[in-house]
Amino acid sequence: MSKLYKEIGIGFVPVLLIFLAFVGVNIVPLLFVAVLGVSLFYMIRSRGGAGVSAGGERKNRNRTPSYLTFEEIGGQDRAKKELMEALDFLIKHEEIKKLGIRPLKGILLTGPPGTGKTLMAKAAAHYTNSVYIAASGSEFVEMYVGVGASRVRDLFKDARTRAIKEGKESAIIFIDEIDVIGGKRDGGQHREYDQTLNQLLTEMDGIHTHDAPRVLIMAATNRKEMLDSALLRPGRFDRHIEVDLPDKKGRLSILDIHVKNKPLADGVSLEQIADQTFGFSGAQLEGVLNEAAIYALREDKIAIEQQHLASAIDKVMMGERTDKETAQEEKERVAYHELGHAIIAELVRPGSVSQVTVSPRGKALGYVRHNPPQDQYLYTKDYIEQQMMIALGGAAAEEMFYGGRSTGSRNDFEQALSMVRNMMDSGLTGLGIIDREMVTKEQLMNENTAILDALMLRTKHLLEQQRSVFEHSLRY
Repeated sequence: MSKLYKEIGIGFVPVLLIFLAFVGVNIVPLLFVAVLGVSLFYMIRSRGGAGVSAGGERKNRNRTPSYLTFEEIGGQDRAKKELMEALDFLIKHEEIKKLGIRPLKGILLTGPPGTGKTLMAKAAAHYTNSVYIAASGSEFVEMYVGVGASRVRDLFKDARTRAIKEGKESAIIFIDEIDVIGGKRDGGQHREYDQTLNQLLTEMDGIHTHDAPRVLIMAATNRKEMLDSALLRPGRFDRHIEVDLPDKKGRLSILDIHVKNKPLADGVSLEQIADQTFGFSGAQLEGVLNEAAIYALREDKIAIEQQHLASAIDKVMMGERTDKETAQEEKERVAYHELGHAIIAELVRPGSVSQVTVSPRGKALGYVRHNPPQDQYLYTKDYIEQQMMIALGGAAAEEMFYGGRSTGSRNDFEQALSMVRNMMDSGLTGLGIIDREMVTKEQLMNENTAILDALMLRTKHLLEQQRSVFEHSLRY
């Protein structure tokens, strides 16, 4: 019927225009408006489906890489085990039916950037032999009302259609950065974001886990606290899996995976690199190995050496070496500053300093490289205060020798202030156990100033006792 109406319209419009021209009506404005309207219609239509609908190019990009398996993702043993258990509900539907278990509708992957959330979604599709369709939350955001909701409908429709076409029993839809469309609704003006979220909730409610093909939605975010509670309830995202930064064992596992296609020189210790990269994500570890290979290429080496890996760690953390030309007085100030950090670090934690340099790297004019600490997740008040003293050591040294500070201490102060906030939130200050939202800014500022001033005095006192170390070091 729609085809008949279309054909009638195609025949009627030209006849109408000819008639109007015959009776003396100026049809140029009408033609302009008609062309503009048709162009706008097709633009909206194409944009509405390009992101997630059945376009051939998009389909090819979203097909599951057959080579990606859970064994090729390192450092996330706990998260992988939890995810595989959830995916078994999708595969072993007959077994779980006997126990009355309802298969999961949604799995939410949370954690810092670069920890492998997207890789785990792809491996999940391979593990379950499912159709895999990926989209980013930003693809659903448009200036035209209703476009995002339309794309959500097309996404679920495309997943089911492709699963039937390819003979698959299930399909996995992966939405990265879901916080873009799944943010908390404030109950105010009805926004385009809210319509898109409402449509997503409706589609998830429409998933019947006993129907074939079965649809499982996976999503990733590093800002879980921003998501709307309607998304997080059971029956929608039933399982929340934390994909956290890897520990030493996990880092070594990731390095072993990424080093397979890279030649290593004899004596290279990946375990030492795993030690030195505490707090690195999987993406950063891959970057370390890639940068190390680049350093080896620059020196025409046939294999990656330990020094290349050490330089790569510095580059990933702080940036590439720069050729900034600084005055002699500024070089001396930087030297005193970095020595202040290093001396305090050695005093509070003997043997912790690996290297002190005044070579500019990234935005830093110098830096102190510390020997790797043991993986640690709980911190005492004494430990945090020692860390703050190390951060304040540079500014304290400048005050000792120049009578004032420079802007080079800005990042150090930011670290110290962050540690003070951590102490306050943990009940480790004189304020006791508090909620910072319920304490006045004046109280917080007074406590913050008292802590930092006391630690600065302790730091200066320790450095004054080591004045000869500064003089001896600068002599060379």
